[in-house]
Amino acid sequence: MTNLFVTVLNMSITASYVAIAVIMARFLLRRAPKIFSYILWSAVIVRLVIPVSFTSSFSILRLVQPQVKAGTGVMEYVPQDIGMQLKPVMDAGISGIRNFVNTSLPAAAPMASANPIQIILWTGSMIWLTGAAILLLYSVLSYLRILDRVRTATLVKDNIFETDQIATPFVCGFVKPKIYIPTGMSEHELAYILLHERIHIRRRDYLIKPFAFMMLIIHWFNPLMWLSYALMSKDMEMSCDESVVKKMGHQIKGSYSASLLSLSVSRSGLLKGSPLAFGESNVKARIKNILAYRQPSSWMVAFSLLVIAALVIGCTANPKPLQQSSQPVQSEDAVDKLMKNKTLYVGNHIKVGGLIGGTPKPIGLEVKDIELQTKAPPYGLTINYIMNDSAGVMKEGAISDEAFYRNSILLFSLIDNVDHITHSIVDNTGQYDGTAYSFTFTREQVDKLLGEDVRLHAADKASLRQLMDRLDSLSLVTQ
Repeated sequence: MTNLFVTVLNMSITASYVAIAVIMARFLLRRAPKIFSYILWSAVIVRLVIPVSFTSSFSILRLVQPQVKAGTGVMEYVPQDIGMQLKPVMDAGISGIRNFVNTSLPAAAPMASANPIQIILWTGSMIWLTGAAILLLYSVLSYLRILDRVRTATLVKDNIFETDQIATPFVCGFVKPKIYIPTGMSEHELAYILLHERIHIRRRDYLIKPFAFMMLIIHWFNPLMWLSYALMSKDMEMSCDESVVKKMGHQIKGSYSASLLSLSVSRSGLLKGSPLAFGESNVKARIKNILAYRQPSSWMVAFSLLVIAALVIGCTANPKPLQQSSQPVQSEDAVDKLMKNKTLYVGNHIKVGGLIGGTPKPIGLEVKDIELQTKAPPYGLTINYIMNDSAGVMKEGAISDEAFYRNSILLFSLIDNVDHITHSIVDNTGQYDGTAYSFTFTREQVDKLLGEDVRLHAADKASLRQLMDRLDSLSLVTQ
């Protein structure tokens, strides 16, 4: 469940950036026909539904490209294995947000029964699931209530039904949508009101709006998605109004607006807030838009189409990496060297020395010697370093243990009987008066972090490479 929650969270973050871009574009296109703004929301829906996408150098998301896994099929702001990280790191794509969030995330407690971030993710996933269930129940009850109110409606003709149980026209149904109208509507009102509802049916709005609401149910925790749903619904209605005026002529603007106002005043609360209802809100804005609507010129239509096409592509594409890494993630030689020196016993100093030589050496440090504790269990390994360049490892007067933690995990996987590994660093720069630093890690600590016996990852080269790639994705970078 937590993996699903993290996937939804990543999609929601991506969709938020796309929604902001659409809202800005919507403002720039405010004088263009509303059908263009309505089409733009498809980019947000795509991002809410599909977690993967193609990559392109033309991507709006390049502005917020996360440092991890950018340019792949997935925009991963929250790593799937964040619950296993020593120091959880997420990348929201914006440095200020990234720094604030990462400083707020709790570090792993190796001796605890569970990583704090795992508890947070599980709690968040339960809250998310509960909220989605409540909203889904609400939408079902809303639909059933509508069906109950119109069950006595009288067929007028075709798919048009009349009833005195409603005060505003609307479309209802998924397979064979029906138009329901209130009793007592005049003939001149009925003409353009029915045309409005038929345009909804022709454009499949009766399916699009409920589907968009289902996406809102999944992403209910994101305020931007609520705003996007409201604006999409508004653009849906306004574009429909413009189609009516275009088909029936500008002379109906006055009577059409008056009818909308009359229906808004007399409407009941039946459809208010319903995800399946059309035309029950934004009446003031719709009337202003109808009165201000002018047939767009051909150049405006052409310009708008170009803008829409560029925005939809730019919003649905993932950014290509800004630059390719100059070094491979894991070279075949490094993997071969580690597997060649895999050993059952920490007492095999030749093999152990080869393993230490095959692990990445922290910048500024030089391995002086190693000590092997083999007399009695628990068996241990101590690696003694000399610090020749403090700039490479010292940050704000301290050394981070993350680089040593990464190497220890590899050593625990490849040395079968080692129980604890210590990294001891002695200052040789003269800046810290020979101060010594020491970091000790245990097999139990590592196994809890990874959730399994780390030795399983050294069964073959492919498994070891997967472990090394996994350690790279943990973002354990020396601070």
